[in-house]
Amino acid sequence: FDVIINPEKGDLEIWRNRIIVEDGTVENPNQQIALSDARKIDKTYEVGEEVAEEIKLADFGRRAVLSLRQNLASRILDLEKANLFNKYTEKVGEIITGEVYQVWKKEILVLDDEENELVMPKAEQIPSDFFRKGDSVKAIVSRVEMRNNTPYIVLSRTAPEFLERLFEMEVPEIFDGLITIKKIVRIPGERAKVAVESYDDRVDPVGACVGMKGSRIYSIVKELRNENIDVVNWTSNSQLLIQRALNPAKISSINLNEETKTAAVYLKPNEVSLAIGKGGLNIRLASMLTGYDIDVYREVEEEDVDLDEFKDEIDEWIINQLKSIGCDTAKSVLELSVEDLAQRTDLEVETVQEVVRILKSEFE
Repeated sequence: FDVIINPEKGDLEIWRNRIIVEDGTVENPNQQIALSDARKIDKTYEVGEEVAEEIKLADFGRRAVLSLRQNLASRILDLEKANLFNKYTEKVGEIITGEVYQVWKKEILVLDDEENELVMPKAEQIPSDFFRKGDSVKAIVSRVEMRNNTPYIVLSRTAPEFLERLFEMEVPEIFDGLITIKKIVRIPGERAKVAVESYDDRVDPVGACVGMKGSRIYSIVKELRNENIDVVNWTSNSQLLIQRALNPAKISSINLNEETKTAAVYLKPNEVSLAIGKGGLNIRLASMLTGYDIDVYREVEEEDVDLDEFKDEIDEWIINQLKSIGCDTAKSVLELSVEDLAQRTDLEVETVQEVVRILKSEFE
């Protein structure tokens, strides 16, 4: 069959092509025609020739035409669904911009440029997100699945990949591959930590991501409804990474346990609240970023004691000797070795050892 379609007029012609065979030898009436029947069309036809004959749609009858129309419409719809599914499967992890078409309690319906329907569930929205019909919304394609033979396309604004794509849009060095995002952890709408690494020593990864006076990161923070973003310089040194992840807190010391993946972090009392952060967000994100379960401990500071407090145990002339070399507290004496103290004062080694013993017993 040859089907000739005229899109301008909106009509079509159907031509059936059949081979002429001897009378009585027709096996397939759609592919072969008897010689006598062919000569009814044209008397000059011979066996072996091809006959082209137009078939009128009117000959099919109303029921067959309606069935054909429904079948065609159904097939076209199936192809459109498959096309949409394939198109968005390739776009998973990419940012798209759509228009809010409908707002429901558990999700919102978003239309893309081609009026395709996309869904953003409440769980994939930032808690402070508020949308009205007609609003423009930016999100990433999270997943695509088939439900009842219809593509179900889910958008997300809470996925770490959404923040990653926003950085790629705002920071050319990331897009160009000079800076790599090693890891992103988020508590959507509250706080995020982004670990970045530069392959070019001349490029400061943190500075490039933040921009002049925070210009680059400002638009990302705005898009994420004022989510605080900490940009951290990535390192494979676990201790250093934990230290950077707990910024702005200043850490005194860290004890790591590689087997249990735990880290005991010691800080001065006034630094503890900074390390934990508002609602424990800072320490939670630092644990997620580093892969270590972080415990924070206050560092107990021993108070220093003035040497004059030891006059009942140490002779005054010995105390004066120690003061003459700048040691006027117990800790300042204990910081020096016995040999060093004996050398810098006129005291005997035995005397210095006794003094050190007395001072140490004060802190035990």
